[in-house]
Amino acid sequence: MAVGATLFFSSSDTISKYLSLGLPIAEFMWIRYVILLVFALSLAGRRPGPSIRARSPGLQVLRALTGVASGLLFVHGVRQMTMAQATTISFLSPLLVTILSIPLLGETVGARRWAAVAAGLLGMIVVVRPGLDDFQPATVFGASSALCWALALVITRKLSLTDTSRTTLLWSAGIGTLILTAILPFQAVWPSFGQLGLSLLMGVLAAGGQWLVILAHRVAPASLLAPFFYGQLIWSAALGLAVFGNLPDRWTLAGAAIIVASGLYTAHRERVRRNTGAIARPAN
Repeated sequence: MAVGATLFFSSSDTISKYLSLGLPIAEFMWIRYVILLVFALSLAGRRPGPSIRARSPGLQVLRALTGVASGLLFVHGVRQMTMAQATTISFLSPLLVTILSIPLLGETVGARRWAAVAAGLLGMIVVVRPGLDDFQPATVFGASSALCWALALVITRKLSLTDTSRTTLLWSAGIGTLILTAILPFQAVWPSFGQLGLSLLMGVLAAGGQWLVILAHRVAPASLLAPFFYGQLIWSAALGLAVFGNLPDRWTLAGAAIIVASGLYTAHRERVRRNTGAIARPAN
């Protein structure tokens, strides 16, 4: 299920890059969010009361805002980058979560995890190559998208203490749809049937990927699933080559290897930390 989710997300990202060449980004993102909202409503319909009511509405709104910002920034970046570059930079989010969890969640980060974060940031520098002739300003959009998504993930952790995943998904989809609906009149153009069909397919793939992630986490812990989600790099590179004829350069491959290694080590340390905490807690 995790591998299937990465294929769905990579396919959705590839379509968004293709559509961004001929349609306003807010327009097809609006279609994506409408489909996600329909999906969230179908889940909430099973338990309408608990799913609709949020105990932390302020955090729900903030998560929705960071989620929409992350999506818009990612597409702005991937429009001018290769799929492999954009996906590699997006995998900075788990490392940024480690940093943000200190002031926002009050967590303690040990020297080993700090070393992994430093290595991941070094990997991003290798991919972005600031100050060199082939530096792409679009990578700033990618890094900003990763930061916004890291904020959304940290907020999700806080929300998990008060609200269900169905509630969070519904609020994020609903608020995101409202935001993009407000932007739509200023940017919308009439799409062709092909563009409309691809926009609908993109939304279905994104919603399907979200559902597969939910299903996967029901049967396996996040630390076990983490390595499989990095498979999205392979799908993105393959789709980028097939659709756009883009091959990742040696710098992107080197940076991706560093970021993946640091991310996997961070996931490993997270699992060790949780296992140690579980052993230390006395049995009830």
